[in-house]
Amino acid sequence: MEERVTRRQFLKKAGGVAAAAAVAGPVILSQRVFGANERIIMGAIGCGGMGSGDINYFRANPEVEFAAVCDVDRNHLEEAVDKAGGKAAPYSDFRKLLERKDIDAVIVATPDHWHALPTILACESGKDVYCEKPLATSIGEGRAMVNAARRYGRVVQVGTQQRSGAHFQRAVEIVRSGQIGKVTLCRTWNVGNELPDGIGNPPDGNPPPELDYDMWLGPAPKRPYNPNRSHYTFRHFWDYAGGKITDWGTHLIDIIHWGMGVDAPLAVAASGGKYAIPDNRETPDTQEVIFDHPGFTLTYSYRGANGYPMDGEDYGMQFHGTDGTLFIDRGGFKVTPEDERTEPVTSGGSAQNEPHVRNFLDCVKSRARPTCDVEITHRTTTACHLGNIALLTGRKLYWDRENERIVNDEEANRLLCKPYRAPWHL
Repeated sequence: MEERVTRRQFLKKAGGVAAAAAVAGPVILSQRVFGANERIIMGAIGCGGMGSGDINYFRANPEVEFAAVCDVDRNHLEEAVDKAGGKAAPYSDFRKLLERKDIDAVIVATPDHWHALPTILACESGKDVYCEKPLATSIGEGRAMVNAARRYGRVVQVGTQQRSGAHFQRAVEIVRSGQIGKVTLCRTWNVGNELPDGIGNPPDGNPPPELDYDMWLGPAPKRPYNPNRSHYTFRHFWDYAGGKITDWGTHLIDIIHWGMGVDAPLAVAASGGKYAIPDNRETPDTQEVIFDHPGFTLTYSYRGANGYPMDGEDYGMQFHGTDGTLFIDRGGFKVTPEDERTEPVTSGGSAQNEPHVRNFLDCVKSRARPTCDVEITHRTTTACHLGNIALLTGRKLYWDRENERIVNDEEANRLLCKPYRAPWHL
């Protein structure tokens, strides 16, 4: 008999007591009402590449004021104080920042393995959250984050900013209107050639004096310090991330979900591995994932050792319909008709980060759900994690969307969550 579990049972496995408690029902904290010109006081947790950029996007809005910044790298922290306007208090422990009662909202732009806990604790402390993608490093973490947002009545926007781009919105309208006919195949891809060295093979050693490496690791397993296990290249290690599919694939698959009106696959199969790049990464340099959906198939392709473009592009999204094909990326979109069954359409790109941040700030004031609400991006990130789980197990997986379980595969289900290193826990 197929094993069935209740949502409460799953959450206990996924995130412990805190996650399980989140199903008990919403607890809406008091929310101050913002006046038309009132300041939104913010903090930033994680101030490296993405965090630094986010601070700039937020500061472009006149009502934003940064009261605090936090990073475990002293160099990043010092730079962030300047970027945030010179008056923000610096913290090396995000929990101290979250204790402040004057902060309304926070950015969480840490490495992926540090997205869940700061977001959940920020919600518990009555703060809204702008969290970078991918939402989490496991499906269980993602569900716990959604539950925290709902339980504490918080606005949580995720940085899958393409949904805020006007040309993406127009392209989705074209697909949904039937202008390109019935869509039976969607493709997404990232290609590039990182040879000969990839990210290299630096030796293990001592962490630099400006980095609190134990805090950087946080809930991840204790490992010897390696330069590639921190900052941007962390994305190539399973302890902290999921490779290219969770990094870039989250953006691409999100648009397919939106255009096709779906949020979960029926089944997932994958193939690939680390075939060619002689560096110390763990995640694949080649990966093909096939997602089964009702009435159409979605594929994600990653080539890190061959840069031959797909249809002339090194990344993109395509909707293949019976009357035409729509290609889209951040620079624009193009509809190519099948014979004369539809009209050709072209469009340039549009701003995405700026309106995405603006949408979050508006929702902080109105308490409406944002464009990329945490539940939406949890579902997209889940699909990416399933692609990795299918690769690691070597099996086609059948997904139970409602219970968030893989059907009849307990080995695969054990990969839905990641254990936390003590003393950290969800």
